[in-house]
Amino acid sequence: MADQEYLEKYKFDWDMLSVVINGRSAFDSPSFLGEVSNKKIDTSFLEGYGALNNDPIKRAELFGNFQEALQFIKRYFLKEGNKEFGLDLVIPNSILMISDVAQLTEILQSNEDEYDQTTKNWADIVLKVVHTILHVDKDLRSNYFKIIQTQIFDKFYRYMNRDASNKLFLGVGGNCEIPLIEFDTKAKKTRDSVILKLLHKAENVAEELFDRVGLRFIASTKIDCLKIINFLITNNVIVPQNIKPSRSNNTMVDLVRFQKNLPSLIEFAQKNNLREDRFADALERELDEELKESNSGNSHSSDSYRAIQFTCRQLVRYEDPFVSEFKKLKIFINKNHSSDEISEMINKIDTSNLTRDIEFFYPYEVQIMDEKSYDNNLQGDASHKEYKKSQIISARNRLFRNFI
Repeated sequence: MADQEYLEKYKFDWDMLSVVINGRSAFDSPSFLGEVSNKKIDTSFLEGYGALNNDPIKRAELFGNFQEALQFIKRYFLKEGNKEFGLDLVIPNSILMISDVAQLTEILQSNEDEYDQTTKNWADIVLKVVHTILHVDKDLRSNYFKIIQTQIFDKFYRYMNRDASNKLFLGVGGNCEIPLIEFDTKAKKTRDSVILKLLHKAENVAEELFDRVGLRFIASTKIDCLKIINFLITNNVIVPQNIKPSRSNNTMVDLVRFQKNLPSLIEFAQKNNLREDRFADALERELDEELKESNSGNSHSSDSYRAIQFTCRQLVRYEDPFVSEFKKLKIFINKNHSSDEISEMINKIDTSNLTRDIEFFYPYEVQIMDEKSYDNNLQGDASHKEYKKSQIISARNRLFRNFI
């Protein structure tokens, strides 16, 4: 019989191939590391990941991520921290006693004689949460978050005005003013909220979170909601070319029908010499017609949720304050210590990479709704509490699929 050892070369890791080629998430594979039981591993997973090195400080940080993952799991997914939605499970001592994250991958790559399947399942769960926390920590743009918020929000704040009676308006005066019930800017998401959101997203990387910066307009009427968006476009507060199309959701108005019927409503107003308030009422009645389809595109949003929301991207510019301060120091040294060794040393420092400003696009979410929709969204299934509950259950079921 011919030697058929070559057949070993034709054994494929189908789970990981599916992740790379078919758009499947590693989170949704039977094992986060793939089919590891029979393969020869030349380099460890953590080394290939880029998270393993001999720096004791970095290893300590990674172990800190592991400890945070354990506490996060207890707080949200187990009975001891979440009596309402938590599972009646206990993390095994073999996981709790780990002193190095590399041991998690060793457990997953071991045979069943060393660790049972339950322990392997737990190692898989914890490693997924560690992975998520790493992506939160290593998002470079988070270092510039205050600058990002300031540059985005300032574009909107410049058009916010209040009249003598303290009523809020969007606009620059006269006929351009649109009355607002409320205008909010979203505070920075808590760390737990970011981790939780990533745990139920297929992408599972921090760069794919689009609502860390957010704004919300609440208007009196639906027609005012459309006027707000039109104002933002006309004044280049938002740039339609920078909108992320897949993130635009409208569960509030039938824009196609409204566009079709508006000319006849305008013609009717002209023929009957309608006052603006009566014309606005007619438009509102038209917009109040129920949407034939109302899909928010978010599996955690209630079917009764009504809003217009979209994600725009803002070009953010950051100038490193160190550059200007270093230039001042260099001038001072050259002026007062030109013949000293320190002057020679400071002039040798290459600052070419520091002289350029940092520029990058950053996403932010805009949410717009009328007062009636806002009140409805606060009730029952459409409330934020229900939305958060759905997120927790979804992330829990995804992580603990092998237990449930």
